[in-house]
Amino acid sequence: MTKEPTSAAKQVRLDKIIIKTTKRLVPFLLLMYVMAFFDRSNISYAQQSYMADTGLTAQGYALGSGLFFVIYSFLGAPSNLMMRKVGARRWLTILTILWGIVGTGMAFTHNQTQFIVVRILLGVAEAGFFPGAIYLTTIFFPRKQQDEIRGLFYMGAPLAMIIGAPVSGLLLQMHGILGMPGWFWMFLIEGVAAIAVGIAAYFYLDDSPKTARFLDAGEGEILAEAIAHGEADTKTKTESSMSGALGSWRVWALSIVYFMIQVGVYGITFYLPSQVSGLIGKKVGMEVSLISMLPWLCALIGTWLLPKWSTKIGHHHLFVAAILLITGCSIALSAFAKPLPAILCLCIAATGVIASQPIFWRMPTELLTGAALAGGIGIVNMVGGFGGFFAPNIRVWFDSLFGTVATGRAGLVALGSFVLVGALISWLVGLSEHEKR
Repeated sequence: MTKEPTSAAKQVRLDKIIIKTTKRLVPFLLLMYVMAFFDRSNISYAQQSYMADTGLTAQGYALGSGLFFVIYSFLGAPSNLMMRKVGARRWLTILTILWGIVGTGMAFTHNQTQFIVVRILLGVAEAGFFPGAIYLTTIFFPRKQQDEIRGLFYMGAPLAMIIGAPVSGLLLQMHGILGMPGWFWMFLIEGVAAIAVGIAAYFYLDDSPKTARFLDAGEGEILAEAIAHGEADTKTKTESSMSGALGSWRVWALSIVYFMIQVGVYGITFYLPSQVSGLIGKKVGMEVSLISMLPWLCALIGTWLLPKWSTKIGHHHLFVAAILLITGCSIALSAFAKPLPAILCLCIAATGVIASQPIFWRMPTELLTGAALAGGIGIVNMVGGFGGFFAPNIRVWFDSLFGTVATGRAGLVALGSFVLVGALISWLVGLSEHEKR
């Protein structure tokens, strides 16, 4: 008779399988996330020249940029449910190729109407990728590892911000080649790169541990069993149907928390270079760009470390609440501090809004399962996506209301206050979960 492996031996083998799965999936998902950020945000690098060449107005630019987030928000939930039906490999492949094609199409837009239409189509194409990738982490990794894995995935956001400027700037220097403007080459090349990544996704990704080609049959079974065991051990899961997710007050509360986080993310992202420019008293250029990279470098480190600490400490609702409390205060304080402390506040704020997100996603995955998990992630992502639309408007409106357009103080205090509301709601949801136990 062969001996049954001991629990310690099983754990050692499971750990090796998880490492193998991490090495296989995370770098590729990270690449896809960076490509999505490129195609979403590259217009900001070419804004001035693009507007001059096409006659795009400031209002048209704001409308097209905002409509991207509106469409993106509404389609996240149905897209995730579709991925559950057709499988991650096919669906993520389709989405990546589609947004690459649409991103390439930006190179051929020549007026305001075309710009707005393409931005809407880009929102349609990108809508399902992010919630789909989050859902994929629940398919391939046990609950204990999910925070850390999502932390690695979320490193794509600061990475895109760090490398996006020099890459896009380099492509913009192709101005005049074959008589085409630099923005034409930037949109074309970055769009084609996304298409290439999408094609590779079809041959690289898998739908589940049991069908994963990079795992042998035994490894796939062991991983699937560990994931199922983690699901069964989760005492707080209450909903498994889409209707249950829609009717859960906790899902909507978490959606508001995610909205507040996104207000912080895009409130910082859209204005960081101009804020740094005002702090150091210099025009946006190389020096401002280098200083503007510091908060995203800090976010990169924080996104690596904080999810690890969260996994060890637990109490994810309170962990997120604490991070958002510090983040909200840092955003507000950056409006009043001297240059060096203000930049330090921005580093803390950027770290908080990015690093809190992989920890945040533990909350809906603890609450939901099955179709409710796929749809619930989509709901949370949908509501949160509107933060990208409202963030710049919130900042501009409060600055105009209080007459602080030059300093941006009222807008920054407002953004910080929104993040603090997110901290409060996260804490309240955490209290309700504790009482339920």
